Amino acid sequence: MTTHGVPILKKISDSDRTVASSEEDVRGRKVCGAAGDDLGTVEDLLIDEEEGKVRFLLVGHGGFLGIGEKSSFVPVDAVTRVTEDRVYVDRSREHVAGAPAYDPGLVDETSYYGQVYDHYGYGPFWGPGYVYPGFPLFRP
Repeated sequence: MTTHGVPILKKISDSDRTVASSEEDVRGRKVCGAAGDDLGTVEDLLIDEEEGKVRFLLVGHGGFLGIGEKSSFVPVDAVTRVTEDRVYVDRSREHVAGAPAYDPGLVDETSYYGQVYDHYGYGPFWGPGYVYPGFPLFRP
């Protein structure tokens, strides 16, 4: 299903899909920035069910004991490396914290996805010439 040519994305936790294997599931792993700084934790994966691909990591960051925590999407295009307990992205803590905030009322909005891609400086996955990063860990 698409909205204006853009597939509707869904949190993997709200779908009937699973990650290929438990070793490949990055949910719960720490997210680290380009300088190795702690950016938060992967809370969920936003998937394109039509193509069976992960498009965004839902990263929770900030706050204390769950108060004031913010969630935002990080495109899989920003991931540079995945280890047993961490996911590394090519942005700083400030950059990720400045991303458009996750709003459950907007997750199916093309404009919201576009804002996230603009913030990170990547072309959107629905655009011409887009090439999926192909990380082996992003197979729902």
